[in-house]
Amino acid sequence: MSAESYLSRGVSPTKDDVKKAVANQSKGVAPGAFCKLIEDIAGDDDYCVAIHADGAGTKSSVAYLMYKETGNYDWFKGLAQDSLVMNTDDLACVGCCENLVLSNTIGRNAHLVDGKAIAKVIEGYNEMVEKLNSYGVGIKMCGGETADVGDLVRTMIVDSTIVARIKRSDVINAANIKPGHVIVGLASFGQATYEDSYNSGMSSNGLTAARHMLLCNYYAQNFKESYSDTIPEDKAYCGKYRLLDKLPGTDVTVGEAILAPTRTFLPVIVPVLEKYRDSISGIIHCTGGGQAKCRDFGKNIKIVKDNLFEFPPLFQAIYESGEIPMKEMFQVFNCGHRIEFYCDESVAQGIIDIAKSFNIDAQIVGHVEALEQPGENVVVIRKNGEEFIYN
Repeated sequence: MSAESYLSRGVSPTKDDVKKAVANQSKGVAPGAFCKLIEDIAGDDDYCVAIHADGAGTKSSVAYLMYKETGNYDWFKGLAQDSLVMNTDDLACVGCCENLVLSNTIGRNAHLVDGKAIAKVIEGYNEMVEKLNSYGVGIKMCGGETADVGDLVRTMIVDSTIVARIKRSDVINAANIKPGHVIVGLASFGQATYEDSYNSGMSSNGLTAARHMLLCNYYAQNFKESYSDTIPEDKAYCGKYRLLDKLPGTDVTVGEAILAPTRTFLPVIVPVLEKYRDSISGIIHCTGGGQAKCRDFGKNIKIVKDNLFEFPPLFQAIYESGEIPMKEMFQVFNCGHRIEFYCDESVAQGIIDIAKSFNIDAQIVGHVEALEQPGENVVVIRKNGEEFIYN
């Protein structure tokens, strides 16, 4: 699968080359799971361990631009939540929601990003850890590293690593996704009961494409440090918006929408697993690869998504930039839902009800079929009378 608007800016949404590079590595103790799991570091055969790393990606470049536009350091704070949630919600997909130990790495260009920005990121980590603990997640910080690497990093990068133990009997293994199950999607946008403001649903994927498709050439002319000089001039900040312009269809600015902290779904996932774990064959976090990410899990299946959410305003604005076709939108962005449960239809409404109790919209977005002939998995998305196939 290719995504030209993303690839032309030096980013691969599906990372097929990376997958080839690690193809011969051990698959761990639960092959096919959403996260790699290995033998327990304490030597207990009843447990296994995940060591997971991810980060806020190029969202930090937008935080830097918002800081330069407004003089407000608070824009850096949300990067901690972005970096943390990209780990915690991946781990939740294997059923791991407690006993999490966090370390972080911040790389910066000290000529452009000072100690006040670093302090805001650390403040963001502290606040998010406290919030997650209040919802019964169980996460501890154990320090980290701040590196001055201006020769490599133009502005800032915020990464996290989490180590977690989980009982092998509690693992949700997406290799078990099976025909007959329905898919319940949890909306990535709106305002959950545990969020302080409207969330656009951006999360921390597709940021390179989003900011260059939405933001205008003013930023290319005035903030060359905010993007790579390997990006062709006609692909750099070729949109129509300034960061402080209102996003159509919302009460927030374009900058606020892009920087909306990545929503964690852990407050929903924890009670869902407590009640319905045995009826769930897989949980997928629609991050890199967007709505087609699920293609990598299960065997000999066709995943049909024919009841997706309507595009939230931010994704609609990206699509209306005219640069990205609909098929690629679904491959690069979550487009409205980011966590999906593969489950018995009998428990779907129960999952939906739990999500809605947190003011998060949820619905059955599709189902799983068997392939007519054994082979590579296929994802089929049907939207507005069109059909898009990812294989």
